[in-house]
Amino acid sequence: METKSIKKYQGLKVLWEKELSDFVNSKRIWLLTLFVGIMTVCGLYGAVSGIADSISQDSSFLFLKLFTASANSIPSYHALMALLGPFIGLIMGFDAISNERSQGTLNRLVSQPIYRDSIIVGKFLAGCFIIVTMLFSSGILVGAAGLLKTGVLPTLEEIGRLLVYLLLSSVYVAFWLALSILFSTVCRHAATSALAAIAVWLFSAIFISLLAGIIADALYPLDGYNAMLNTLSNYNCELNLNRISPYYLFSEAASTILNPAVRSVNAVTVTQLSGALSGYLSLGQSILLVWPHLTALCALMLLSFAFSYLSFMRQEIRAN
Repeated sequence: METKSIKKYQGLKVLWEKELSDFVNSKRIWLLTLFVGIMTVCGLYGAVSGIADSISQDSSFLFLKLFTASANSIPSYHALMALLGPFIGLIMGFDAISNERSQGTLNRLVSQPIYRDSIIVGKFLAGCFIIVTMLFSSGILVGAAGLLKTGVLPTLEEIGRLLVYLLLSSVYVAFWLALSILFSTVCRHAATSALAAIAVWLFSAIFISLLAGIIADALYPLDGYNAMLNTLSNYNCELNLNRISPYYLFSEAASTILNPAVRSVNAVTVTQLSGALSGYLSLGQSILLVWPHLTALCALMLLSFAFSYLSFMRQEIRAN
């Protein structure tokens, strides 16, 4: 049994190294590097341009404002990551299996003396490694450039919040990687897989919020006499429906981590505010607030990969 586990680990390690090598030597690495680079530069430019206005409102946690400040039409780094970060995972995984199948190399991999599940697990782990490397490099680059610009050293609290944010971002992008691998496993053509993944991204980022507002207004109307009675129920209904979206989950969690002034992620009544002291939450308290969000994103990532794993293991692979 131990020998079997060792052989499986060795086969997985070989495939992981193969996937890393294939990706690094492909032209796609240049596209992704350019994409992440543009996102980093735009986020940094927006932060540097808008940080003066942010400081005039609140001078605390200056280092974290590098990731939340924006200027004019340039979004913040955090907003860019929430909206465009999924494309990193989609670009990496939309043809993970379908490309191997169309080129006729999938049957060669299966014929090797390795376990079949090591193929898809190796692809996913290699993609996760590249995602973590890219996002942490991007975040550290923004922090270093901002440090040179502002000249203010970050505190341990701010460094901890940045690391938690980058970890959260990695899980968020890894979910889209797992989802794109799922579509690549189910769809026979890479173009179909890419379109399906982009459709899910559009629905998650745009249409869920529209539907949530429509459904909440239908269930708890805010016209006339019902406005006073249904305001809180309408808000809670819309909020819970929006949280179905990974985009909203990540945005809400990241805003809480990067802004210590956020003390709640739910509606707060006047009665609850009575007697409360204004101040900032510690990192531990902020993590407790967003723990359900992080758990939900991890669950979505693992669930997507589990479906792709089962689909791949049940497929019949023939030589072309």
